[in-house]
Amino acid sequence: MSSGFQLDIESAIAALPQPPAEQYTIVHRHGTLEVGLYAPRGVDDQTPHTRDEAYVVVKGTGEFVCGDTRKLFAPGEFLFVPAGMTHRFERFTPNLTVWVIFYGPQGGEHVQENS
Repeated sequence: MSSGFQLDIESAIAALPQPPAEQYTIVHRHGTLEVGLYAPRGVDDQTPHTRDEAYVVVKGTGEFVCGDTRKLFAPGEFLFVPAGMTHRFERFTPNLTVWVIFYGPQGGEHVQENS
């Protein structure tokens, strides 16, 4: 059995590459789980991913576009993106910092939703 893992936000922020490199770093992997920290600066030009993805907003505000939906976000909020979905952060503050969580198989989990 593996031991647990803990990382504070300031240590994760310190691990980000210096600009102009992409402001993303992977901080933990376990099985299909990959946890990273993302801090886009200026423009978020990411493309759809091959696995399901979740974000937890640490710092900053703005608009999150996921498919045809556009919503405001703030610190403490959780955002989910199914595999293959177009998404991006727009009109965000310069300090935007989010935990990024990839998990599951390539192509996403494709579970039946009850909502």
